[in-house]
Amino acid sequence: MRQILLLLLLLSSVFGTQDADSNRTIKALYLTFWGASSNSKTFRRILELIDQTQLNAIVVDVKNEYGSTMFWTGFKQANSYGAHRNRTNRDIKKFMRTLKQKGIYTIARIAVFKDDIQASNNYEYAIKKNDANATVWRNHDKMAWVDPFDKRSHQYTIEIAKEAAKVGFDEINFDYVRFPARKGLLYSQKNTQESRIKAIGNFLESAKKQLQPYGVFISVDIYGNVCWSKDDNSIGQTINSLQKHADYICPMLYPSGFASGSFGKKYPAKYPYLVVYRSIKHIENDIAPKRVRPWLQYFKDYSPARIPYRKEQIQQQIKAAEDAGAGGWMLWSPSSKYDASTLF
Repeated sequence: MRQILLLLLLLSSVFGTQDADSNRTIKALYLTFWGASSNSKTFRRILELIDQTQLNAIVVDVKNEYGSTMFWTGFKQANSYGAHRNRTNRDIKKFMRTLKQKGIYTIARIAVFKDDIQASNNYEYAIKKNDANATVWRNHDKMAWVDPFDKRSHQYTIEIAKEAAKVGFDEINFDYVRFPARKGLLYSQKNTQESRIKAIGNFLESAKKQLQPYGVFISVDIYGNVCWSKDDNSIGQTINSLQKHADYICPMLYPSGFASGSFGKKYPAKYPYLVVYRSIKHIENDIAPKRVRPWLQYFKDYSPARIPYRKEQIQQQIKAAEDAGAGGWMLWSPSSKYDASTLF
């Protein structure tokens, strides 16, 4: 048996992982950090929805942007910072066993460079303000980030990703794998488009190499407008650069997130099918649609149009992703509240 497993790993390293799961279309719901427990009503409700509908996958916060881990990991550095103190799952083996018994595809969402706990405990590689004291910079929600140029920040996240792989997650989904969208900050290297793209690529290449023995897939979350940009938007993300290092690209194609005038429409939120379909088709020369798995909007429209996002809008997005040949889709509800009627 051991010889067979070693052979499979060898073949994976030679031929890559992209095609290994190409016959499975992932249809996932996001489960919030606070609901990721076997005793959670939110979790039990999501299991019921998966039983009742076409859903077959779940995205779980393993490390959120605060830097908290969902379960106690064997990573001593994170534990020394107290990353495990707010953990919501006290029995990860039971949690994963429940999901595996139901045949549910499991995705571990891990925030990368937005990590308040790590940054607060590592001044030397936290992103800083360009002021007299080089104070640690915090964004609008008062959270600090670590420097994407510094490989210590890379390895920290990779170690937590390994812990997720060890407990049985099928895929590691990296979020906030980018530079903050803010100018005038201090980094350990000169901040240019070339250096940003290289830094993000270095992180993903290292993650891919170190996670390969565990047989997990790697996906990367990106802004929806990256599908339409000719540059890196000053955050280090382009479709062409990311697709070299990840099995799946996951653009956040929330219609409410596109500016007025996008797609020739005053209110893109009124046209959910158009936004999702055209965005996926627009990048098909850079990445095969089956390797694109978009995040879809399952929350209220925050554009001036205030479109109610109910069954029609949800299903239009799903249909658009499927018509465009995407490798699946993931629904984002910040509260993890979903209605079964929208999912058939």
